[in-house]
Amino acid sequence: MSFRAALIQMRSGVDMAQNFADASSMIREAVGQGAQYVLTPEMTNIYEADRERLRTVACFEKDDPTVSGFAALAKELGIWLHAGSAALRVSADKLVNRSLLFRPDGVIAARYDKIHLFDVDMPGGEQIRESASFAPGEEAVVANLPWGQLGLTICYDMRFPILYNTLANSGAMIMAIPSAFTVPTGRAHWHVLLRSRAIETGSFVFAAAQGGVHECGRETYGHSLAVNPWGEIIAELGPDPGVLVFDVDMELVKRDRGRIPALKNARAFTLKPSQEAIN
Repeated sequence: MSFRAALIQMRSGVDMAQNFADASSMIREAVGQGAQYVLTPEMTNIYEADRERLRTVACFEKDDPTVSGFAALAKELGIWLHAGSAALRVSADKLVNRSLLFRPDGVIAARYDKIHLFDVDMPGGEQIRESASFAPGEEAVVANLPWGQLGLTICYDMRFPILYNTLANSGAMIMAIPSAFTVPTGRAHWHVLLRSRAIETGSFVFAAAQGGVHECGRETYGHSLAVNPWGEIIAELGPDPGVLVFDVDMELVKRDRGRIPALKNARAFTLKPSQEAIN
């Protein structure tokens, strides 16, 4: 029930080959430290603010060199390799933000397409519209690891607690949240959101992040985190790329869900109309 995990913090750019080389080097470093499960951040294969260029360079899953490269790397190293997410083409004009979990034999064990898309007007006037390029996913995903079940999510999903409640009630004991958080929202909400998702579900949270100023000019927050089921941060990086290795005791899930049995105590309810509506 115990294993060693690692989070890879990157600063992905527009060169897919270089991104794969950087990720591979850090994954090997993590495995050298005993990691059996390794998670990379959101947009591991390419980080590009120009949505038109992104649509031009993105590949279908079967053609993406990062996907085939990670399959081979997982098999070579004999690890559970979780590509936090990659921009992948699904049609002539739409992409998906897809998370891929590779088994130690290199076979894809699970796929998850990001459900909640980040459409927002930033304080400085910048507009981010994921929905302009990406199609939203429609299915929550739980995958089996040797040590327990894993809930697959991506970045902005973390703001929607019902998704994590659903995953936990479906057996997930670990929540993977690979991310590329902006700096203003990261400073304000990153730690509290991740700790909240851990506390309310009694689960481990693994959040591998992008960090620093990218080639496209956008800056991400970094601070990859591992949080235990009690909401305590057990490992954290700073703003720059790096490798975070830590040990995971899955018995803590059973212990802490027993201490605060919120999942078991939850009840269905109805909303009573307000008196004004009645009258």
